[in-house]
Amino acid sequence: MRDLGAGFKFLTKGQRWVARHGKQYGFGLLPGLITLVLYAAALVALALWGQDVVTWATPFADDWSDTWAGLFRGFLTVVLFALALLLSVLTFTAVTLLVGQPFYESLSEKVDRDVSPDGTAPESNLPLWRELWISGRDSLRIVLRALVWGVLLFALGFIPVAGQTVVPVIGFFVTGFFLTEELAAVALQRRGVELRERLRLLRSRRMLVWGFGTPLAVAFLVPFVAVFLMPGAVAGATLMARELLGEETVGDGAEETEQEGVTP
Repeated sequence: MRDLGAGFKFLTKGQRWVARHGKQYGFGLLPGLITLVLYAAALVALALWGQDVVTWATPFADDWSDTWAGLFRGFLTVVLFALALLLSVLTFTAVTLLVGQPFYESLSEKVDRDVSPDGTAPESNLPLWRELWISGRDSLRIVLRALVWGVLLFALGFIPVAGQTVVPVIGFFVTGFFLTEELAAVALQRRGVELRERLRLLRSRRMLVWGFGTPLAVAFLVPFVAVFLMPGAVAGATLMARELLGEETVGDGAEETEQEGVTP
């Protein structure tokens, strides 16, 4: 259980770091704002024309009575919009990180230099196009995994009682895990840690990951909150990546973490 608290502390440390570095925070807001506008436009379009899409996709209901056809298509429209919202939450971080790769890469490097004993940061030494390709490829793999979980949890949501109580809680933990992977990938990719190894690292410290990612998943349900928390989330994930790899960290609460026995 101690790792849960440690994960949340990494999240708050990241927010404190960007609060002390206003310029980095300002640049880090831009990708989230761009992604938010794109997602908002897509959701508004779906809200306006979702009923038309459902009607087009269900021609077999044309012969039904107006009441039953309306209820059926209305239900499918709600389901479609709910799935779109779920997909938005699951993919917002991945798309924002892809859009803002140069911004967040720079932010993560500055965090590493700030807390590293020798003031250095690991570098990938890869060209930007190669980093974007790796980030996009890995993000797609994670989104597909998350989507499978999302569809499964959505289906389980129809189970009476458990579907309205237990399943949503599980959903936040699952979303938190994948959010953490996407955020920590910024720092871990610079260190040459491949996707499979990243997942192994995160699974070895699930409580730490959930403590970091689950509160963030809850907060990310509010789009504007997601935009303002993203820079700090990247900074916090960089600090947590150092913890996962056993790298020495100075300042930014490292002494407190060591006293509590979190650092291996």
